[in-house]
Amino acid sequence: MASEEGVIKIIRNKQVILRDYVSGFPKESDMQVVSSGTIKLKLPEGCEGVLVKNFYLSCDPYMRGRMTKCDPGTRYLDSFNPGSPISGYGVGKVLESGDPKFKEGDLVWGITGWEEYSLITGTATQSLFKIHNTHDVPLSYYTGILGMPGMSAYVGFYEVCSPKKGETVFVSAASGAVGQLVGQFAKLSGCYVVGSAGTNQKVDLLKNKFGFDEAFNYKDEPDLDAALKRYFPEGIDIYFDNVGGKMLDAVLLNMKMNGRIAACGMISQYNLEQPEGVHNLLSLIMKQVHLKGFLVFNYYHLYGKFLERVLPAIKEGKITYVEDVAEGLESAPAALIGLFAGRNVGKQVVVVSRE
Repeated sequence: MASEEGVIKIIRNKQVILRDYVSGFPKESDMQVVSSGTIKLKLPEGCEGVLVKNFYLSCDPYMRGRMTKCDPGTRYLDSFNPGSPISGYGVGKVLESGDPKFKEGDLVWGITGWEEYSLITGTATQSLFKIHNTHDVPLSYYTGILGMPGMSAYVGFYEVCSPKKGETVFVSAASGAVGQLVGQFAKLSGCYVVGSAGTNQKVDLLKNKFGFDEAFNYKDEPDLDAALKRYFPEGIDIYFDNVGGKMLDAVLLNMKMNGRIAACGMISQYNLEQPEGVHNLLSLIMKQVHLKGFLVFNYYHLYGKFLERVLPAIKEGKITYVEDVAEGLESAPAALIGLFAGRNVGKQVVVVSRE
């Protein structure tokens, strides 16, 4: 639907709404796709925000935490509001801007609503990045390898773990949006790298597509400690943790002296009413292991440096990337929930509009 109100066009704006706060494992029915909303394709008078048409949306595990009610300020991102569109990273085109950093026609990536069109205002505009490189790389890459997940891999591996040639590296959830890049960064740095994943198809992908030295299906390993000792008989120098829980506990027993652990995510814990405890923390002391959690947006000042490293590697074929693409906003709830069941193969992207 489109109508004219003076010279201002009003159109339907399909949205993904959170019905209510979630406890336990989320379901598709916790979200609703609605077409009843409308939006004016014109900034309000005096607005310093940005009006964006969304092309691609990013499904990311951290979004699960925002579906649970928490007190404002107790987490790095506030909870979603039931009855309102959820939000996350996405790629779109600026239709109108009251922010001097952007102009009509600019392509951008950053935090946006799960809807066809978004009005981004206030401090949220600070999370928008103008896209300058559109040649030789798909625009959807800015939801993944060239966006937040790519920066997470870069920061956790290079800035937190400071790899050295010849070191041993273990990556959990290794076929996901972040893990697949960490493994390839490790190989480019001259490291030996092993990844874990939850299906044999993903294990094959790690070894045959992404160049991991070895990979294993953690669901086939009743004893994770024994599995890690099989692949790392002399221990692990760097662990890039995306899952936490039992895997982190087993890794702690297998770290080398002065090893480094980047705590990027803990997807095994997000849907638990009572998080699992970690029992082998004494290893941090005995082996002088450095474990550091990090939030990627504290490192966005390094985005230019990141692009200088990654863009040439993509164009030269030294880094490859796999996306799992869902078509249409209607598919967005299932795509997001699929992350927690391991249904996605590679970076989960939702296509809102084909540019």
